[in-house]
Amino acid sequence: MFVYLSKLLPLFVYPVGLVSLIIILVLIIERRSRFPRWLLITGVIILWLAGNRWVSLGLARSLEWRDLPPESPLTAEVIVLLGGGTEPGDAPRPMAEINSAGDRVLYAAKLYQEGAAPIILASGGNVEFASERTSTPAEDMTELLMLIGVPESAIKVQPDSQNTYEDALYSAEILAESGIDEVILVTSALHMPRSKALFESQGITVIPAPVDFTVTEQNWSSAFDPRLGEFVISLMPNASALNLTTNVLKEYLGMFIYSLRGWM
Repeated sequence: MFVYLSKLLPLFVYPVGLVSLIIILVLIIERRSRFPRWLLITGVIILWLAGNRWVSLGLARSLEWRDLPPESPLTAEVIVLLGGGTEPGDAPRPMAEINSAGDRVLYAAKLYQEGAAPIILASGGNVEFASERTSTPAEDMTELLMLIGVPESAIKVQPDSQNTYEDALYSAEILAESGIDEVILVTSALHMPRSKALFESQGITVIPAPVDFTVTEQNWSSAFDPRLGEFVISLMPNASALNLTTNVLKEYLGMFIYSLRGWM
C-alpha cells in the first residue's frame, strides 16, 4: 500500500495535479465566494513558473550538478545500474526498448567495455500495482546489455525492488554476499543525489556515474544569454519545461519522504 500511495499522492502536489485541484475547487465554490478569482490567479502563477525554461533549468541544475562524473578513470568491482531507462517488450514491440533515460544502459555497457568493473548489477523490479508487465526492468536491461556486447556471465540481476530505497537495500544484500562495499552507480543525473544517499545509508561507498543530463554547460549559458527571439519564447511556459520541473519536484519530494522514514 505504501508504494501505491507514494506514487499516487504526489500527483496532487506536482504542478498539473495541483492546478487541476484548484480549478475543481473554483468550479465548486465559484457562485458563493469571490475567493475563486485568487485561486485561478494562483493556478496561473504555478503553471507559469513550473513551465518556465529558466525555472526548470535552475531547479534541475540544483540536483544534476551535485555529483558530476570524476575526471579520473572509474574503477570498482561492480557497476550498479538502476532501472528506469527501459520499456518491456510487450506486443507489438519486437523487443525491450530504451526510453528517454536509456543512456543509463548504454553508459553502463560503455564502462564495462572500458574495464571499469567486471560485473554489472542490473537493479529494478515492477511495482505491485503494475504486475501485468511481462518482464522486470532488471530483465529488460539485461536483454539490452547483452544486445550491445555485455556477456550474460558479467550481469547479475536484482528484479525485486519497487522503489529506489529497495534498489539500495536489495542490491546491498547481493553485494554483501561477495564482500563488496564499493560500486560505480549509474543512473540519471537528476536521480543521482537520492540514489547515492540511499546506497550510502546501506554502507556502500558510491562512485557516481551520472548520465541523462538535461542541463549542460552549453544550454545553461545560452539560456541566460539568449537572442531576442529565444528570450520571448522562454518567457512563455511550455510542456517540456513543465515536465522537467515535475521530475525535479519528484526527486525533492522523494528525498523529503525518504528522510522522514529514516531511509537516508
